[in-house]
Amino acid sequence: MGIIGYRRPELLATPEWLAENIARPGFQVLDARWRPDGSGRRVYAAGHIPGATYLDWRADLVEPDDDSNLLLLAGPQRVTAALARVGLGNGMVAVLYDDTGNSYTARAWWSLRVYGFDSARILMGGIEAWRALAQPVSAALELRPPTTFTPRMESRLRLSTAEARDMLDSLDVQLLDARAPSEYAGHAGTTRRLGHIPGALNVPAAATTEPRTGRFRPAEDIWALLRRAGVNTRRRLICYDATGMGACKLAFALALIGHQDVAVYDGGWAEWGDRLDLPIAR
Repeated sequence: MGIIGYRRPELLATPEWLAENIARPGFQVLDARWRPDGSGRRVYAAGHIPGATYLDWRADLVEPDDDSNLLLLAGPQRVTAALARVGLGNGMVAVLYDDTGNSYTARAWWSLRVYGFDSARILMGGIEAWRALAQPVSAALELRPPTTFTPRMESRLRLSTAEARDMLDSLDVQLLDARAPSEYAGHAGTTRRLGHIPGALNVPAAATTEPRTGRFRPAEDIWALLRRAGVNTRRRLICYDATGMGACKLAFALALIGHQDVAVYDGGWAEWGDRLDLPIAR
């Protein structure tokens, strides 16, 4: 499957395009594979795309907090230091890949966008698509000269809990719950309360990609998913889920098909569901 049909195909990189451009100056590949047990770096060390450096979205791009359920975007100093370590700086092009259907690459892509880095692409099909082309992998430790990244906050791309609450009655905003239908309906979950934010529509992020390949579905399939959910795409769209990963994946799919005004509420249901002062629906 190619990238024809998307309104913003420049957000994706095909494996063929990556192979042609990987040695270009000002180009950096980021391995965003992650494992809950902390073995992501070992996976990277066992074999990665040549020249790729490892970006740990959980350690590098999330604010340290005693409450591990809240995966809030890290502050500018932490993000700037992380990008310096992986060799990504001003004016460069980044290609992100993982092996889990773009859950982690989308979170990293959104984190970079919030801080004004807008030339990041996601590799279609992840590292498996790269291997399928018989392209080489490397076990070398990739070191890059430190770079300079100047953060430029795009505050409209991110919402706090207070901002999300204030928008509940707005006719200009549509909340999109990117979780599985069972969580949206209040039949499953890990928070003190189950359900969804009042007025939110359920658009599961998992439905935006193909289960076997992890590639984003064609534009017409994503549009059909939005129509079935009743989404008014003339509104500002606010995505949320439990961890921020699904919300960012949905936000990426919306950007890919050309929606210009999409934000992520990264506190999401992990915060909203545990706050007894906030309304819920089931």
